[in-house]
Amino acid sequence: MLDVASSADPLSILEMVSRSTPVAKAVLLLLLVFSVVSWSIILTKFFIYRRARKEDQTFLKIFSKSDSLTNIYNFCKEMKFSPIARIFLAGYHELYVFKEMAGSRSKNPEGRPLSLTPKDLKGISLALNKSTNHEIEKLGHRLDFLATTGSTAPFIGLFGTVWGIMHSFRVIGVQGSASIGGVAPGIAEALIATAAGLVAAIPAVVFFNYLNSRIHGFNHRMEDFSEDFVYMVEKDFMSQPAGPVRMEEL
Repeated sequence: MLDVASSADPLSILEMVSRSTPVAKAVLLLLLVFSVVSWSIILTKFFIYRRARKEDQTFLKIFSKSDSLTNIYNFCKEMKFSPIARIFLAGYHELYVFKEMAGSRSKNPEGRPLSLTPKDLKGISLALNKSTNHEIEKLGHRLDFLATTGSTAPFIGLFGTVWGIMHSFRVIGVQGSASIGGVAPGIAEALIATAAGLVAAIPAVVFFNYLNSRIHGFNHRMEDFSEDFVYMVEKDFMSQPAGPVRMEEL
């Protein structure tokens, strides 16, 4: 009895894979590539999103406390992962350009440059929107591979399943009997391919949805910051209060 059990022990998953047909091996190899690349994307995005979220929080604290846009600009250049910081840099650049344009216009009686026009404000808003769309595109880069894996891996596994069943029926036709020993290898191929397809597809679908939800969160925060930035420009650089305009803070 012990001899029977020990003789059955070597029939592991790796051994079944090694005994499978070349087509089944090719299917499993393809699914392995899909799975490895998917997990590489998932782990990379986790690291990037975590760093981006942390730097966004740090930047928003500095932005809410600082009175000088120049100081914020210098601080932003140290941030490599924050999408909100890059949006600020885009808005700051446009604000500087329109500030220079405003400085080239005629002076008012106090010798102060005229404030920005609504057209200038619209240009800044468009620059912020373009920067936001660019950041969303960067955050979602390669996530389409997860969607592809989730939608195609089960069908690739199904192909392996069908091929294994065909192999089993071919053995039955050659042997003329449906013995367990004859059909077991083909059935094993079919079951392994089915499982491999699901193993590759399920994490890809789950994390594709999760990472997309994270991107939506980044998008909402970037849009909120863009609105705050436009409001700040409209309040500080378009109005003409009695005191000096804060244009020199640039």
